[in-house]
Amino acid sequence: MSFTPTPNGTRGAAQPGALTRRVNALAMRRIVRRGGGRVMGMEALVLTTVGRRSGRTRKTPVARFEEKGGTWLIVASANGAARNPDWYYNLAAHPDQVAVTLDGRTMEVTAEQLRGEEREKVWRVITAVQPRFAGYTEKTDRELPVIRLTPRSVRLGEGPDA
Repeated sequence: MSFTPTPNGTRGAAQPGALTRRVNALAMRRIVRRGGGRVMGMEALVLTTVGRRSGRTRKTPVARFEEKGGTWLIVASANGAARNPDWYYNLAAHPDQVAVTLDGRTMEVTAEQLRGEEREKVWRVITAVQPRFAGYTEKTDRELPVIRLTPRSVRLGEGPDA
C-alpha cells in the first residue's frame, strides 16, 4: 500500500501526554479483556502497529466507526493537536504490519488513508455520529487523516480468552 502521510499543522491543542498514555493503557486492557468497549463514550478498538524507529510493537486504543461490509474507520485526531499522533506515523512506515483487537479477536488489517471526495463523505458521517471530531478541526489547521481498516485474517489464540 502506498501511504503518504498528511503534513502536521502549525497550530492546535496540546499533544496528548503522559497522563493520556496511562489512560490509554488502562482503556486498552479493558477493551481487550472485555472483548470490546467504549472509551470516552466512543466505540473503540486496539490498534497494533510497529514503531517506525524502534521496530517495537505498539498498541493504542482508538475510536472506531463501523462501515457496512465489515470495515472500520479511524481518525488520527490527537484531540486536535498540531501534530499527527505517533501511531499514524507507525502505520505509514509499516502499513503491512497492522492489526486490530476487537470483540476478543485480533485481526490483521489493511490500512488505507482516504482522501478527497471519499474522505469528505465519511467525514460527514463521523462528525454526525461524534460531533467532538468536528471540534478537533477547529483547534488545528491540519487535515485530520481518516483511515479505513479492512480485515485480512483472524489470528488464532489471541484475545481475552487466550
